[in-house]
Amino acid sequence: MWLIVGLGNPGAEYQHNRHNIGFMAVDEIIRRHNLSADEKKFQGLISQGTIGGEKVLLLKPQTYMNLSGQSVQAAASFYKIPPDRVIVFHDEMDLAAGKIRVKFAGGAAGHNGLRSIDQHLGQNYWRVRLGVGRPDRKERVTGHVLGDFAKADRQWLEKLLASVADHAERLAGADMDGFMSKVAHDMMPPKQEKKEKEDDKTSAQ
Repeated sequence: MWLIVGLGNPGAEYQHNRHNIGFMAVDEIIRRHNLSADEKKFQGLISQGTIGGEKVLLLKPQTYMNLSGQSVQAAASFYKIPPDRVIVFHDEMDLAAGKIRVKFAGGAAGHNGLRSIDQHLGQNYWRVRLGVGRPDRKERVTGHVLGDFAKADRQWLEKLLASVADHAERLAGADMDGFMSKVAHDMMPPKQEKKEKEDDKTSAQ
């Protein structure tokens, strides 16, 4: 079984925040793969089912971001899920908007949700970093992550969430590189994608 966690803050006022992109990713996976409706448990909302033949438990902690680890540890402990079978979706300012990286272990890099999980679970879990970009001035960081996505963000955001859900079977199959590659390809600008196809055709001749 995999434990797939989306990080965010509970409450309608935070629903569209950049900081809540982890919640959004999990919600889209649940919808796309017809998983069970949210149930309150482990200080969070959980959904269960199978993706690509693998059992999955999806969790959105409802503890607020800086206490997320309490909820993650409770769920992982109950189902005896080891840290290396935990995948955490979270916002990442050090990636441009719409970019994605999958990483195993490492530090929290100032992210309060990851810091809390590290304290409760250790660092040896998977992180799916979803780029939201960084503001041009340091003093605008808090307002950026706790601010709503702009209307101009909607196109790439919807495309990213759809791609994450489309390729979730690769995550469930432990093909982390394949998942990252597929999503990155989906997010390419049309001109870049066309050029890649032309390069492939040339190299095959």
